[in-house]
Amino acid sequence: MIVDAVLIAGPTASGKSRAALALAEALGGTVINADSMQVYREAPILTARPSEGDMARAPHLLYGHVSVREVYSAGRYQSDAQDALCKARGVPIFTGGTGLYFAALTEGLADIPPVPSAVRAAARARLEEIGVAALHSELHAEDAARLRASDPQRVLRAHEVFKATGEPLARWQTRMGKPVLDGMRVAKFVLDVPRPELRARIASRFESMLEAGAMEEAALLEDIDPALPAAKILGLRELGALKAGRMSRSEAVASAVTATRQFAKRQSTWLRNRMADWTWLAPDDTVSLMTASTLAG
Repeated sequence: MIVDAVLIAGPTASGKSRAALALAEALGGTVINADSMQVYREAPILTARPSEGDMARAPHLLYGHVSVREVYSAGRYQSDAQDALCKARGVPIFTGGTGLYFAALTEGLADIPPVPSAVRAAARARLEEIGVAALHSELHAEDAARLRASDPQRVLRAHEVFKATGEPLARWQTRMGKPVLDGMRVAKFVLDVPRPELRARIASRFESMLEAGAMEEAALLEDIDPALPAAKILGLRELGALKAGRMSRSEAVASAVTATRQFAKRQSTWLRNRMADWTWLAPDDTVSLMTASTLAG
């Protein structure tokens, strides 16, 4: 079978970027980001974005093209991914750890109308005025039942969609749009790393981030609005606490590593539930991964 695109998913620190780059070089293809944090321009270290050197070895798209102070959604990613697909040289290789982005590629997302900027601003002001728990209590019952009152990003999204459209977000999400890769033949891979190895990788990578300047990068982002998606960048909160003297270095590192490991566990659970029929590979199984190059023709 000839394939038109390759997808490489996996939890954080599983080696996805390295595998995608090797495949892109072998195929003469283009690496396209499918990670919700690596879109942010101002945080290349904390989000483990591919280095400038790596990106010079093969074309890379959708990395660092968004400001941390923007609200970047899965719907916008779907549009950006469609554009990137048109621009890609050779075989497009989508890689990342954001399940919703892969859903946009292969299943489609709810076709929610754009929220006017005035409605978005009013919703943000309301959140700041009353707090996330109170805003959650104002949601339509269908949304309130599905969303945690401690999740400001999703509560805000549900609030603004209802204000803009008059329908709850839950109802919109039952109306699926066309997937980005609709009608294309796709090779799908998940990198499967044993938990002890993944835990060690996460700890080692965070120390490397600190050596590369993660502390300085976090300091430049300390004023970011906590309701913005980029406020969830792993390590940002802990390094802010370290700078402010609320944590020691060892406490900040331990807390950031623990949070990242917990995040990786949630990613792995999502992948096993939603991608059980994909091809699961060890991260160093380059022979099997390179099979995609023969599939791609």
